[in-house]
Amino acid sequence: MLYGKVEYELDGTGLLGAGDPGNVIGRLPGASLFYSHSLDERLKLGVGVYGNFGLTMDFGNNWAGRNLVDETALMAMTIQPTLAYRIDDQWSLGAGLTANYGYFKLERVALIGGGTQKEKDTDWQFGGRLGIMYEPSKGTRFGVVWTSKVEYDFDVNATVTGLLGRDHSFPVGASVNAPQQVMVSAYHKLDDRWAITGNLGWQDWSRFSQNTIETNAGTTTSSLKLQDTWHAAFGAQYQYNATTKINAGIAYDNSFYKDQDRTVFMLPSGATWRFGTGVQYVLSPKSELGLAVEYADADGNSDPSRLVSGKYDQPYMIFLSVHYSQRF
Repeated sequence: MLYGKVEYELDGTGLLGAGDPGNVIGRLPGASLFYSHSLDERLKLGVGVYGNFGLTMDFGNNWAGRNLVDETALMAMTIQPTLAYRIDDQWSLGAGLTANYGYFKLERVALIGGGTQKEKDTDWQFGGRLGIMYEPSKGTRFGVVWTSKVEYDFDVNATVTGLLGRDHSFPVGASVNAPQQVMVSAYHKLDDRWAITGNLGWQDWSRFSQNTIETNAGTTTSSLKLQDTWHAAFGAQYQYNATTKINAGIAYDNSFYKDQDRTVFMLPSGATWRFGTGVQYVLSPKSELGLAVEYADADGNSDPSRLVSGKYDQPYMIFLSVHYSQRF
């Protein structure tokens, strides 16, 4: 479960006047399911069904920009069959095919009559993941995973005709791309109770800066001015007793915007610190239950749009997850 406190505040200079939407995120549920099967000591098959990413934003039908957007949703679900093979005691390889189902919805208040205009579309796109793991010694391992980019193609009309005497479009195209990424991870067991973990990641967001997108002011920009993002995290595990393990960690991601004062209100993003902790409890030799919570604190960002100029100030999100595993 996700809860986001992400409030958009108009600065009073927009042509559409006053009327803040308030918190545009709120609560959002999610779920995933994974299964793996050992064909022998070296070869494993698996499949995962999970939410790749997803977010709904509800601006409400009383805010100043209700004719631009009232409610929007972008969800992506992935089905991933995977094959993993252990070459020897130190090296393992893995590969997966991702079948990605995307859903996009856009609702807004009609200029004439005040009814609701709805636009929605779905799209299937395919990609892949490749991984390699190296275990130099028992209790120490390193992994690298590459994930291909996925570009969804949604047929959604984002143009409002006749608003303030002219046509206006707002950027939705940049929100339907998932860039290629690389993640390097490490695990090291210090003793019978303590272990440390860490990872470094990169996402190729700058590739999508080449898109030409119309802004809310009705003019065309040469790019959205996105940059590659980098991720770093460090964590620790503590084996409290034979049945209970405690996890904690901290992570940092930079923003995909080059300038936090030149962003778009449809894509709130900023450099983010994440703080998480969780507990894993062994119910039986073949089952386990876990609970985790994470707090994400992000930098604010501003949209200089002539229509709905404003900013997101001190946004944050809270993630709560419960997992259960069963071995057969």
